[in-house]
Amino acid sequence: MSRASSGGRRTHDLEVSVTDTTSEQTERKLLDELYADFEDAGLIPLWTQVDGLMPMSPQSAAVPHLWRWAELLPIAERSGELVPVGRGGERRAMALSNPGLPGLPYATPTLWTAIQYLGPREVAPSHRHSQGAFRFIVEGEGVWTNVDGDAVAMRRGDLLLTPSWAFHEHQNVTDRPMAWLDGLDIPLVSKLDAGFFEFGPDELSTRETPERSRGERLWGHPGLRPIGRPDQPNSPLNAYRWEHTDAALTAQLELEQEGVPGVLEPGHAGVRFSNPTTGRDALVTMRTEMRRLRAGTRTTPVRTVGSAVWQVFEGEAVAQVGDKVFEIAKGDLFVVPSWCEVSLSARTEVDLFRFSDEPVYEALGLARTFRGEHK
Repeated sequence: MSRASSGGRRTHDLEVSVTDTTSEQTERKLLDELYADFEDAGLIPLWTQVDGLMPMSPQSAAVPHLWRWAELLPIAERSGELVPVGRGGERRAMALSNPGLPGLPYATPTLWTAIQYLGPREVAPSHRHSQGAFRFIVEGEGVWTNVDGDAVAMRRGDLLLTPSWAFHEHQNVTDRPMAWLDGLDIPLVSKLDAGFFEFGPDELSTRETPERSRGERLWGHPGLRPIGRPDQPNSPLNAYRWEHTDAALTAQLELEQEGVPGVLEPGHAGVRFSNPTTGRDALVTMRTEMRRLRAGTRTTPVRTVGSAVWQVFEGEAVAQVGDKVFEIAKGDLFVVPSWCEVSLSARTEVDLFRFSDEPVYEALGLARTFRGEHK
């Protein structure tokens, strides 16, 4: 090849390179202008967001976490000595804050969980709100919650309901303090921009302390429904007593040993608190359950769309939640984020209360469950 022809090719290659560079710069300038116009118009292009908008599986901001009752209760007691209860703060409630949701009083992106503490002879004033609520009692008694004027005794192992927009207040009629678990759908209602709140009367609606509430007297008879009463979205039965829960769990495990099917899996019994008017969940937005594991039982790992909070009622176990291993005992609480694998290993016979947001996902057609080791 001649020197002249070689030099000509280098010149041609340089011209092509300059042309390509100029074309890329022009395209980049046009793209920058396009994206600037997107921003000015209040638009975001899908092609820059698809991974975050539509992940391959749920990617919850919440993380598995454990709160120990032995640490929570002393803090609640100190709060009782230093922080008054009444108008303004309304309740002496200490919300569990998930480390994955820093600065927020949320256990999960949809569930609010707190320890509420009421001192001797104290009264928490009346109010109502759009958010549905329940109370679960690990230990103690002496407080009555009045729900729309119906006085409901709170005792160990009981689940008490406060449906959306029901006026409610609490009174401690004893000389002993009491603490319990509160569960609400506050984060969910907040995300939906659907929250309303209203103060009730400053004076208690009733100071009665009946053994059984009106709701129990009307609806608390197994398999029997008052004729003429319409279906209700939330359960009209405001108290689910431990004696019935315990009897149901005991019967499941006894019948399993007799060869009668009916347990969730070997050594693992469970009941769901249901609405007697519909057979669905007791509360529209939250599922409430009680589980019992025979000592030595290990549950099948499970992943569920939707988050859950568990509290140990009695006994000891090990909870494997994602890559975390929690040693759990009476009163301890742990959170399971959406699509996070969870399994339990019972060291003793153990009873656990569980609540979740699953009814919401089922209503929206988004529910999904996977059982077994995830690969």
